[in-house]
Amino acid sequence: MQFIAGQWRKGGDGSAGEIVNPANEEVLAEIPRASKQDLDDALTASQQAFISWRESSAQERAAVLRKAAALLRERVAAIALRMTLEQGKTLSESRLEIELSAETFDWYAAEALRINGRVMPSRIRGARQMVLPQPLGPVAAFTPWNFPALLPARKIAPALAAGCTMVMKPSEETPSSALALAQALADAGLPAGVLNMVLGVPAEISSHLIKSPIIRKVTFTGSTAVGQSLARLAAEGVKPCTLELGGHAPVLIFDDANLERTVATCIMGKTRNAGQVCTSPTRFYVQEGIYPRFLKAFSQAMEKVIVGEGMANDSQMGPLANKRRLQAISHLIDEAVDVGAKISAGGKRQGENGFFFRPTVLTSTPMNAQVINTEPFGPIALVDSFVTLEEGLERANNNRFGLAAYAFTQSSDTAVKVSEGLEAGGIGINSFAVSHIEAPFGGLKDSGYGHEGGSEGLEAFMHQKYVHHA
Repeated sequence: MQFIAGQWRKGGDGSAGEIVNPANEEVLAEIPRASKQDLDDALTASQQAFISWRESSAQERAAVLRKAAALLRERVAAIALRMTLEQGKTLSESRLEIELSAETFDWYAAEALRINGRVMPSRIRGARQMVLPQPLGPVAAFTPWNFPALLPARKIAPALAAGCTMVMKPSEETPSSALALAQALADAGLPAGVLNMVLGVPAEISSHLIKSPIIRKVTFTGSTAVGQSLARLAAEGVKPCTLELGGHAPVLIFDDANLERTVATCIMGKTRNAGQVCTSPTRFYVQEGIYPRFLKAFSQAMEKVIVGEGMANDSQMGPLANKRRLQAISHLIDEAVDVGAKISAGGKRQGENGFFFRPTVLTSTPMNAQVINTEPFGPIALVDSFVTLEEGLERANNNRFGLAAYAFTQSSDTAVKVSEGLEAGGIGINSFAVSHIEAPFGGLKDSGYGHEGGSEGLEAFMHQKYVHHA
């Protein structure tokens, strides 16, 4: 279904494909395909709604977001179930994602009350110099399938809090979670047209929306290649973008790290959402003094990870989200082995039905292997050794991505040096938690630009209007 001008409607151009359960490959539903008329209606609705929504008080906008958050918490079980069926992640992960989405709405409801301008000392007696933060206008937003509720929430909440309206294209493969957000907001009293959601053929929708003169801002989460394409489209209309793109996160593990705790943390970090996380740790560089023990313990622990259907209570990792990821992971591993890498754990598909893949550890991976230079976006860990801190930083930074980077050490001095030396938007020390709603999140290099989260995420949907009143 499409959500346009506060109403649900079928796609005007029929079906754009099928939604498949990655655990058993059963077809769950057809994907509606938005027609050009659907897209134009969504754009018109967002433009008309912006006139009144931007004039609403911060208290009114906050009230809608808070009510929607409460409704999401009431509906968490049903939404999480649909998410697991469509995306594959464990049910506990799905429930947590809905809770975090509700928290995102709550946080930006409060942040809406802190949109403050400023008055500056005037250089002219009797005059006033003021800066007034104002919403940019209708926004085109695009989100992927790996976090089908949280990533839309991280765009919707700050945009609405700022006073913007939005036309969003969530993932066609996992749409129900984002549509549940739209329903919660509608039930919370969001005026018709403030938020619209369309599904269909991604390239057709993105081109149509971004080229429209109605759209004043573009925000996208996804691959670097698609982000570059959308940025070019936006540049033609001189429209600002927030791009959260790919990652290939390095992990520096120093000799003084707590081995048992580090291994346990790395297992959870690598297998979360089957490694289909842009901040997922991938390149593990371990100082030579601890390397043999870490590799053995890490590989053994990866072999013990229970991979199964997300609905099963004992599953620690669900299937990959779609057949494309299964094929891509298999190809990256096979190619790496062909050029000299060695498999220390996993390395193969699990079963013949569903898109299950064993978490994999590769060692001695040559620099010319595709997996070194391509975001794996799956349960692959590349483990190698280093000697000095300087060498570790050099190897960690020797990559075109710069979204997240990590280090494990008990030395405060080492922690300070790697925090300053690692080239990434988010740094985790003894932790993989680098994305929290109250903090800015964004990357460097091919990982994109701009920020989500924190007050920076709100500012991304506003412009600072200067007023001089003589």
